[in-house]
Amino acid sequence: MNLLAVLQNSINRVGVRGLAGPVLIVMILAMMVLPLPPFLLDILFTFNIAMAIMVLLVSMNTTKALDFAVFPAVLLITTLLRLSLNVATTRVVLMHGHTGPDAAGKVIESFGHFLVGGNYAVGIVVFTILVIINFVVITKGAGRIAEVGARFTLDAMPGKQMAIDADLNAGLIGEDEARRRRTSISQEADFYGSMDGASKFVRGDAVAGIVIMLVNLVGGLIVGVMQHNLDIATAAQYYTLLAIGDGLVAQIPALVISTAAGMVVSRVSTEENVSQQLVGQLFSQPQALLLTAAIIGMMGLIPGMPNFVFLLLAGSLGGLAFLIMRRAKAAEQPPAPEPVAAPPAEAPEASWEDVSLVDVLGLQVGYRLITLVDKAQDGDLLRRIKGIRKKFAQDIGFLPPAIHFRDNLDLRPNAYRVTLKGAEIGAGEAFPSQFLAINPGNASGTLPGVATRDPAFGLPAVWVEAGVREQAQSMGYTVVDASTVVATHLSHLIQTHAAELLGRQELQQLLDHVTKLQPKLTEDLVPKLLPLAAVQKVLQNLLEEGMHIRDMRTILETLAEHAARTQDAHQLTGMVRVALGPAIVQQFYPSTQELQVIGMDKELEYILMQAMQTGGGNLAIEPGLADTLLREARAAAQAQEQMGLPTVLLVPGRLRDLLARFLKRALPQLKVISHEEVPDFKVVRVTSMVGGRA
Repeated sequence: MNLLAVLQNSINRVGVRGLAGPVLIVMILAMMVLPLPPFLLDILFTFNIAMAIMVLLVSMNTTKALDFAVFPAVLLITTLLRLSLNVATTRVVLMHGHTGPDAAGKVIESFGHFLVGGNYAVGIVVFTILVIINFVVITKGAGRIAEVGARFTLDAMPGKQMAIDADLNAGLIGEDEARRRRTSISQEADFYGSMDGASKFVRGDAVAGIVIMLVNLVGGLIVGVMQHNLDIATAAQYYTLLAIGDGLVAQIPALVISTAAGMVVSRVSTEENVSQQLVGQLFSQPQALLLTAAIIGMMGLIPGMPNFVFLLLAGSLGGLAFLIMRRAKAAEQPPAPEPVAAPPAEAPEASWEDVSLVDVLGLQVGYRLITLVDKAQDGDLLRRIKGIRKKFAQDIGFLPPAIHFRDNLDLRPNAYRVTLKGAEIGAGEAFPSQFLAINPGNASGTLPGVATRDPAFGLPAVWVEAGVREQAQSMGYTVVDASTVVATHLSHLIQTHAAELLGRQELQQLLDHVTKLQPKLTEDLVPKLLPLAAVQKVLQNLLEEGMHIRDMRTILETLAEHAARTQDAHQLTGMVRVALGPAIVQQFYPSTQELQVIGMDKELEYILMQAMQTGGGNLAIEPGLADTLLREARAAAQAQEQMGLPTVLLVPGRLRDLLARFLKRALPQLKVISHEEVPDFKVVRVTSMVGGRA
């Protein structure tokens, strides 16, 4: 009962499909030990042939190697199946071979009589040729291709991983797509390595087939003559045909599966299967067909040659070439011109349809960059920009406006311009046929090309030709194409101007989305406690300082809690920042308990407090003190950067908002946080000081 219970639990845990593999292996191994009747052998031999044909057809209909990733395991299982059948057949042949050629079933008898005409000498020759073809040609070639493929796949893995990381950082793909690509690269290397090892099973199977046939032949003659008193001629006829039939019925499926293995590892991965590639590439050149037809036709005119066959084949090839040329010519003909509409009698009156609003986000390109956004010319910039908007929504917390493309003849041919509400916020140049080699700081040597700067981050770079790409990568340069240059620049710009992209419409769509998920968060806040404009200003304040607004639950709950006491957007922003304090600190110090910050001298804090009170809540300080404050803050930030620490200034909560706005323009890299935003479980250590010494 315990054994049955364990078996039932195993079935419930892994399912029936999960037990199919172990049960099949156990059955194959049992065939080597248990005697099988001839009828069951017929069924198993037929199944072996059907399996080989099915594997061949599946391998021909795959578009890439990983579509049939289980093929190495299938190769092992089918090899074990053939060897088990050989063992089972050997047992039956030696025990009952004296009864006649059908002792081991009708399948073996048919292969022994029909395929080789009952002539065992012909059978031995045919069997030997099949083994040589399988062992020397197909299996050896497939194994070599798999070995080289595995080696090159492993060598290319670092470059592919870097390409995935570059696309992920540029926002072209998400985390799930990057994880899927990395898994695919690893599986590809595992597949070719497994195919290299699995091909050894097939080669061993070919050797085993020869040995098994010799054992059946010699052993059968000895058993027939010594035990069953057959004469040598009769014993040779019976056991030779049985041994040859057994060998052929095993080697033909082995040859088919070896061919399938060669198909899988030797094809180039495209969007087409093997049949489509053969038809599309082999018969796509009518000139080659015509030349072949001419050569075959001349050979058919030679006296003594099979003229009819050669001339028939030459005519067929010529007709096929003519048909392909006619179809290509028909495809190149321009479509018939559309009829020109008659001009209107008079110009229509102006209307509101003639008024066009300024695009929130726009990308204007010169005429040579139109190919980047034209799908008909393999332009992938549109796809990349879709990925940028998706990554922005995932990282920042709202969906930015759509980006509108326009061609601008006023721009230089290779120039582009990014606009926000009609005003230019960024521009650059890109060359579609070249690559931008960016020096991250550790590249060695110089490259031939046009020196420039990376438009997104200002790093030194060189536009190089495609032939110099590998040389640049080997020298330590980061090499990207023109679409990636424009997409990365655009991604950087919309990240920088995130606050300006959050308009009323985007905010309302964000609140509607939150309402669907958590309706209680918004039903009492807007517009009962706060107007939409106040919520928008709070969120824009957060975005201006480089924060995301993904935690809308905390933001809206904090606003609802304090909206009854104040409607001032700056005060509400400070309260929201305190609620988001752990996330803010984690953004600057992702994996440390000790916060190494820039402090402020107590006397300077007191002076700034007095200035703020004098200015009625605004930071009204004299020019000399302002210059001193900027100089001290710049020196502290530089000292912090030299130590490799985040440039974060820690100040009292009353000064945080005013100092952040005061220092933002001169020191955009300096982030200002308040004491109230630091969680209690964090340890603060002052490493630099503004207005004093640490």
